[in-house]
Amino acid sequence: MYEKQNQEDNKPPSGIINKLKKYFRNPFFIKTQSVSEVTEFLKDAVDQKIIDKEAESIASKAIRLGDITVKEIMIPKVDMVTIQVKDDTNEIIKRIIESGHSRYPVLGEERNEVAGILLAKDILPKLFKGTADFDINEMLRDPNVVPETKKADSLLEEFKQDRSHLAVVIDEYGEICGLITIEDILEELVGEIEDEFYEEKNNEIIKINDKEFIVSSTIEKEKFEEFFSFQLNCPDVETLGGFVLKEIGHLPKVGEKIQVDSLEMIVTSADQRKIKKITVRRID
Repeated sequence: MYEKQNQEDNKPPSGIINKLKKYFRNPFFIKTQSVSEVTEFLKDAVDQKIIDKEAESIASKAIRLGDITVKEIMIPKVDMVTIQVKDDTNEIIKRIIESGHSRYPVLGEERNEVAGILLAKDILPKLFKGTADFDINEMLRDPNVVPETKKADSLLEEFKQDRSHLAVVIDEYGEICGLITIEDILEELVGEIEDEFYEEKNNEIIKINDKEFIVSSTIEKEKFEEFFSFQLNCPDVETLGGFVLKEIGHLPKVGEKIQVDSLEMIVTSADQRKIKKITVRRID
C-alpha cells in the first residue's frame, strides 16, 4: 500500500499530462496559443520531468519557426544547382554525379519558368539499362513554387501533406531567387542533417575513375594525404574542407577550384554555411 502511494506521488499532475497530449497532437500549437503561454507550459513540463531540456529546446525552436520566412533560410539563386530542359543528357548525368543532390529544379526556356522537379533516382533505370538517351520531360514532377515571404512552418506543413521535399522560391516580381528543402527547415529545429548522399566514415572517398574522386569535405587531412600519397602542407587545418577554405580565402560557391601541384580540387557541393563535397582530380 505504501509503495503504491509513492508511485502515485511521483506521477505528474494529470492536468499537465492532458495539456501535453493536446499540444503533441498539434505540433505547431503556437498557431492557437500565445508564445508566452507555450513557453510557460514548456518550463512547467520540464519541472514536472515530463520532457527533458533537449525536448524543450526543440519545442522552443518550433515556436520561433513561426516567425521565420522562407527567404531567411533558403539557398540563394547563385548557389542553386539547376538543370535546363534543353541540357544534353550526358551533361545532366555529370551534374548529378558531381553535385550529389537527389532533386533538381528544371528550368524551361522562358525566363523564370520552372518546368518541374527532376529526381535523380528516376534516371537510374535508364542508366542501368546502359542508355543515356532519354527525355527528362517525361520524368518531371510537378514543381512547388512559393513566395519568399511564406512562413517556414506553413511550408513544412505543405511538405508533409503533399510528400514533397523541395520548393523554388520567387520574389515579389516573380523572379526566381532561391530554393528551399524540407531539410533546410528541419535544420532550424534540430540542427544540421546530412543529406541522402552522406558518406559514412568508411566511405568518404568515392571513386569515379582512376583520376577522379568525390571526397567529403569532413575527411581528416591525414586520411586524405594517405589515400592520395600527397602532402597538403597546411598544419593548422584538420580537414580537406578546412584546407580548401583557407586556400580560396572565402566560403566558396559550387564550381570554384584550386590546383595544388598535381591535384585539382573543385567544390561540387556547398551551401551558404559550408563546403560539403569536393571533386579531386589527378593531373598528369
